[in-house]
Amino acid sequence: MGIAGNAVLFVAKILVGLSFNSIAIISDSFNSLTDIVASTIVLISVRSSHRGPDANHPFGHARAQPLAGLVVAILTGIVGFEIITQSFAQLFGGTRIQPGILPLILLAAVMVVKLAMYFVARVTAERTRSTALRASAMDHRNDVLISAAVILGVGASNLGFPIFDPLAAIAVGAWIIWAGFRIGRDNIKYLMGAAPPAELVKRITATADAIEGVLGLNDVHAHYVGTSVEIEVHINVDRRLTIEKAHGIGKKVQRAIEDMDEISRAFIHIDPLKASDARRRR
Repeated sequence: MGIAGNAVLFVAKILVGLSFNSIAIISDSFNSLTDIVASTIVLISVRSSHRGPDANHPFGHARAQPLAGLVVAILTGIVGFEIITQSFAQLFGGTRIQPGILPLILLAAVMVVKLAMYFVARVTAERTRSTALRASAMDHRNDVLISAAVILGVGASNLGFPIFDPLAAIAVGAWIIWAGFRIGRDNIKYLMGAAPPAELVKRITATADAIEGVLGLNDVHAHYVGTSVEIEVHINVDRRLTIEKAHGIGKKVQRAIEDMDEISRAFIHIDPLKASDARRRR
C-alpha cells in the first residue's frame, strides 16, 4: 500500500510542482520519492525478519526491521537537507510560483490519502509490533503536517506573497530532518540492545515467581533483540530437589515467559536455595 500510494502521489506532485513552478510542491514530491524507497526497504525487512534461524543467523533475523528503520531515517535526513538547500536557492534566486487552484486541490487530496495510510500503518504496526511499520506510520503522519505547511505557502503565494512558497519548503525540509532524527533514535535502541520498559520486566518477574516450585528470583536481565525481547532469569529452587525436578521447574518458567507476546526467548538459570532462606527473603 505504501509503495503504490507514494508512487501515485510522487507523479502527481512532480507534475503539478513543475507546471506551477512551486519549489514547495516539488520538495514534497521528493519526500514521496523517498517514501517509495523507504516503503520498499520496510517490505523487504518485514519479510526478512520473519525468516527462521539458519546457520549464519542462529537467533533469527529480528534485527532486520530496526535496521530498515535506521536506513529510512538516514534517507529522510538527506532528503530534508537537499530540500532546504534548493529552497534557499529559489528564495534568493528570484524564481516565483505560478498562481492557481490546482496545487491546493492536489495538496488537500494528498492530506486525505496520507491520513488514511497513517491509520492503516499505525494499526498494523501496533498489532504486529513492527518497528519498521511504526516508522512508516510516523512518516505518513509527518507527511500530513508537511502538506498542511505547503498549502499555507502556496495559498499565501496565490494571494500575492510568493516568498512564502520557498519559506514553506524550508519548513518542510526542517520537519523532514527532525522526523528522520526521531525515527533513527527510536530504532537505534533496538539495534543496541536497550532494556525494555520497566512495566514489561515486572510482568515477566511476576510470571516467573508465580510458577510452583520457584522460591524467588535473584537476577533478571532483559534486552531487545530486534523488535522482540530476550531475557535471562535466575530462579531459586529448593536445593533438596533432584536435578530432574529442578530442571522441570525451569522449563515451566521458560514456557510461561516465552508465551508472552513480547518475548522471543527466555534463558533460565537454576540456583539452589534453602527453603528457610527463601521464606526469610519473602
